[in-house]
Amino acid sequence: MQESVVLAVVIGILQGIFEWLPISSEGNITLFLNLVANIEPAVAIQLSLFLHAGTALSALAYYREEVAALVRTLPSWRPERAFDRERSELTFLVVATFMTGIVGIPSLVLLEQFVSELAGGVFVALIGGLLIVTGIIQRGVEERGGRRDTPDLVDAVLVGGLQGLAVLPGISRSGTTASALLLRGHDGPSSFQLSFLLSIPAAIGGGLLPLLDGGIPAISPSMAAIALATSAVVGYLTIDALMRVVERVAFWGVCVGLGSLAVLGGVLVYVAF
Repeated sequence: MQESVVLAVVIGILQGIFEWLPISSEGNITLFLNLVANIEPAVAIQLSLFLHAGTALSALAYYREEVAALVRTLPSWRPERAFDRERSELTFLVVATFMTGIVGIPSLVLLEQFVSELAGGVFVALIGGLLIVTGIIQRGVEERGGRRDTPDLVDAVLVGGLQGLAVLPGISRSGTTASALLLRGHDGPSSFQLSFLLSIPAAIGGGLLPLLDGGIPAISPSMAAIALATSAVVGYLTIDALMRVVERVAFWGVCVGLGSLAVLGGVLVYVAF
């Protein structure tokens, strides 16, 4: 019982911190559960997806004023004015969320079939390789400045599709979506704010998928509640600090470092077994 509580708190803390970094929260938590808790990869992925509901609550609470302002624009929304200054964020979030579902659900189905055939070191090395790719993407955009004030349809389709692909373990949702917005000409704070706002519907959907697929895997409902509450509290406490340092810290090195260690560890495990 005590070990289960500790596990629930630890994975909640990891989710609350990793969700806002351009490293994969899903990939790292899956890696942790597989190596430390000896939970099989397919089950670990389902549990890591469930934890996203906690950080969705964090983002919703942190951006409550922005969300309320977006809701107030709904009555005046018209297709011909969808991407004007007052309504562009709302349209971006709706279109991008739609694209996330179109890309993400098939990716998740294919992922479950693929991961079930992976074992030990191969799975760990795959996650490490994907983390390195995320780091390379982040390194490539870190010096790009922003010039655009509002998102457009191309931003919404591109970023939503990339967020759908981020269901793959090792691909950072926040890192990938924020990087795409930076490449499209948005500045750092705007890119991360749009990315975090976009995480709310996607994370709620991701958190509900395991429940609809037969319940919370690997841990009991009470331990799941502890993990969820921990991720929500920690996520809320960390998001403000991370927003302040987003332009000063090179997160790409973290991705490459963690990914390299994961590849090395995965190869060693694969060779050992």
